Amino acid sequence: MHDYLEKLLSISSQSLLPGKPYIEHRYTALLGGLNDEIHKVLNIRNGFYAFESALHFFSATEESHKETIDINEWNRDDLWKKEYGDLADSLFCFAEDLFGCQFCIKDGEIYLFDPETGELEQIANDFEGWARVILNDCDFMTGFPLAHEWQVKHNKIPDGKRLIPKKLFVLGGDFSIDNLYLSDAVQGMKYRADIASQIRNLPDDTEIKLTVE
Repeated sequence: MHDYLEKLLSISSQSLLPGKPYIEHRYTALLGGLNDEIHKVLNIRNGFYAFESALHFFSATEESHKETIDINEWNRDDLWKKEYGDLADSLFCFAEDLFGCQFCIKDGEIYLFDPETGELEQIANDFEGWARVILNDCDFMTGFPLAHEWQVKHNKIPDGKRLIPKKLFVLGGDFSIDNLYLSDAVQGMKYRADIASQIRNLPDDTEIKLTVE
């Protein structure tokens, strides 16, 4: 275990689920060269929260647990990914920030997937590099300050929930708790998938008129 990843795990919660982690074999090809690395992380923490629940690393289990969606269920094509079409092809999502932006593996590297636009940003080559990115700018990369402010005013963010902007950030919505509401994580992804499909490939500075069904 390297320095940054070890530090991140040291400040995280305990494992979200008991028992030995299990990632279904159908995802092996998506994990590629990072297969061993993600299993090492999960063997230490089988899912965890950090930065007051702003960062959520999915647990992995062979059994069904009503209280949480694990990494196998989260990556099913028929849960939320199908709503994004080819925008979410070949992604294996292993963690998310406060707003449901997905940290994922694609082509052997780690990316950040923006649910509002469907855009991918390569941020690291391995999990040590990912942990370094998180720790070097945890406020921006996880949404930690807003997680803290929200929970002081309201209550703890429950498992399976994320804070979704009322006015999307891509449309100029404020990064403030007044512009956030508590949402089921899956529904939050599906709602923004519709937006992402409408604005994909639009030139910068295009005036956007969205249709929400």
